[in-house]
Amino acid sequence: MSSINAISAEKLARLIGTPKCPALVDVRTDEDFASEPRLIPGSIRRPATDPSGWAGEFAGRAAIVICQKGLKLSAGVAAWLRHANVPADLLEGGAAAWAKAGLPLVNTKKLPPYDRLGRTVWVTRARPKIDRIACPWLIRRFIDPNAAFLFVAPPEVLPVAERFGGEPFDIEGVFWSHRGELCTFDAMLDEFGLRTEPLLRLATIVRGADTGRFELAPEAAGLLAASLGLSRMHADDLAQLEAGMALYDAFYRWCRDATDETHGWPSHKAGS
Repeated sequence: MSSINAISAEKLARLIGTPKCPALVDVRTDEDFASEPRLIPGSIRRPATDPSGWAGEFAGRAAIVICQKGLKLSAGVAAWLRHANVPADLLEGGAAAWAKAGLPLVNTKKLPPYDRLGRTVWVTRARPKIDRIACPWLIRRFIDPNAAFLFVAPPEVLPVAERFGGEPFDIEGVFWSHRGELCTFDAMLDEFGLRTEPLLRLATIVRGADTGRFELAPEAAGLLAASLGLSRMHADDLAQLEAGMALYDAFYRWCRDATDETHGWPSHKAGS
């Protein structure tokens, strides 16, 4: 019998990648994690031994707790979170049920080291347009919701990354960059194991917009126009990133849910 404080893998999969997704907290034991060192997209690891010590981190938002099988570990941690006024459910069947359903898992071996605040840090060129907004969106929604992004002058990307323990991306000569005709966004989907149909569809639009190959997808020209408009609206790169998050949220939902929908005029005729 399902717990009243549980969510199925299928329902959780519909929330992941959207701005309304609850915080996903992986509390698997070190042993369990070592046997399967991949994470449900968007989840972060926290120790099950002292949930009251970190519960405050999730104040003001709901959480879903993930253990190996969705039993006592996640049930107990979820109860502790509710005790701390954090609405919390557990993942039904745990990480094992998610994997059995064939749902995507993030390859954590490709993650850069976390800083002392538990964030990954990414460094790229200032004045982003397309790939340098698309990649942070992907990271925040599917890889590390707490990720920090540093936008600096092109010659400073590598020195800043080295000095501050960040991961350089979308510049020539680094791991996270264009590969042949593929963009950095494509590389991240491949390396992190996120090749789902909606994200691959979005990747084609990003690639078309980022490389001027609008024949790849009709939507690419629209993404370029919106991206260039945002870059003119925002002098601050982080403000542009925040605005761009909503843009990519919309494109992702279209890629996932609305590609077959059309619109015309009039949309409804009187008396119909």
